[in-house]
Amino acid sequence: MSHESRLPDIVVILTDDQGCWAMGCAGNPEIRTPNLDRLATTGVRFESFFCASPVCSPARASLLTGRIPSSHGIHDWLRKGNIDHDDDRGIEYLRGMPGYTDVLAQRGYVCGLSGKWHLGDSLRPQKGFTYWYAHQTGGSNYHGAPMIRDGVPYEEPRYVTDAITDGALEFLEERRGEDRPFYLSVHYTAPHSPWVNQHPPDIVDSYDACAFTSCPDVPPHPWQIASAPRGTGSERREILKGYFAAVTAMDANVGRIVDWLEEHDRRGNAIVFFLSDNGMNMGHHGLYGKGNATFPLNMYDTSVKVPAILSAPGRARQGAVEEGLYSQYDFLPTLADYLDLAVPQPHRLPGRSFAPILRGQGLPGREDVVVFDEYGPVRMIRDRSWKYVHRYPYGPHELCQLAEDPNEEHNLIRDPACRAVVEPMKARLDAFFVEYGDPARDGVREPVRGSGQLDLAGPAGEGREAHAGPLPYVDGQGRPREEGYQPPER
Repeated sequence: MSHESRLPDIVVILTDDQGCWAMGCAGNPEIRTPNLDRLATTGVRFESFFCASPVCSPARASLLTGRIPSSHGIHDWLRKGNIDHDDDRGIEYLRGMPGYTDVLAQRGYVCGLSGKWHLGDSLRPQKGFTYWYAHQTGGSNYHGAPMIRDGVPYEEPRYVTDAITDGALEFLEERRGEDRPFYLSVHYTAPHSPWVNQHPPDIVDSYDACAFTSCPDVPPHPWQIASAPRGTGSERREILKGYFAAVTAMDANVGRIVDWLEEHDRRGNAIVFFLSDNGMNMGHHGLYGKGNATFPLNMYDTSVKVPAILSAPGRARQGAVEEGLYSQYDFLPTLADYLDLAVPQPHRLPGRSFAPILRGQGLPGREDVVVFDEYGPVRMIRDRSWKYVHRYPYGPHELCQLAEDPNEEHNLIRDPACRAVVEPMKARLDAFFVEYGDPARDGVREPVRGSGQLDLAGPAGEGREAHAGPLPYVDGQGRPREEGYQPPER
């Protein structure tokens, strides 16, 4: 069967806590990502691609289902419900919520997962997957990682980034000679912490002379949580060497997957989509972390913007850069459009298809797209010129004029001259969540504080505590704030 007459193979490579700035092809001359750069030269790199929520589990659930967190009910990283063990039990957080892999499996795709799941009940394959090599929880050390193979939990002695790639290659080898199309999720835990004494020493040492000018060395943010690293001097350098090494080691493994596709004549009919679950600050804004690096939770672009590359030789343009605004919400509608898939309840999906890119076309009008994000009771609306952040129970609202203040350093929320900007943005924000949210799972009604989700959200939780308490603030010298401290307006 020719490539033109069969459905394309699809590979989605998802990293964990990779900043949009952490790729050579994105303009960072310090970090080495030759294989991501290679994908970019054979496809389209998105300059402004946003997550649905600046923390892992809600973002991953939204990517998979196309729904907002206030519809699927995962509002924070899943602290519990991952696996039946000790005081925990597996919770299938997305039960009854169709994902695009369900639809692909119904269309005839064989679906495989290798790596991080972190959407609950990790022991049991879900969402149309038949190959299931999964991380038991969400994060861990890079050696001795808790993994699941053939339904059995065990500790993986290999460097887990290599092991996840080995699992992906095992799935691919099983597809050799098959005409049936495949879908493969490769979900790395890299470059999520920990960073020191975790990564291949030769790669870590290769960054000895790096100046790390791409990672600002500025005073700690006044809202930084106490658990985040706040290294200075040599400690900061070791943290950054570990983070950069985690990215470079992951990049080498991406190369192994692309090499397999090329060597086995599957590259020409493959769509490879690379992105991260959320953004990451490594000194940016005085933070180490993403949306829950602060309390109140933040919506900085460095937290919500993610690296994204779509490589499909023979389909998408090669070496192109898309300047418009895109979101993780757009991925499921794109697959549905391009593959002519019937998606359940399409009216519940806010995303817009970018399938024309897979047809070698551009997408005029994306400059005018508005991006929405949420993290529990914190909501954001953003266009090219302005960003408005509304915090319901915790902390101040924020308004930033991005064109003049791209680093988001000046909060204009109290500027009377900006009232004419705030009011329509707030109205549009409210209308979006009324249209696409589910009142039973609405994040505004959930006490999400960035310390992890423990149980099902809303009435489905049957009154059980669903979210962990807040982590303490620190002051500018890294000392914990007193209990009950309320942050100043910025």
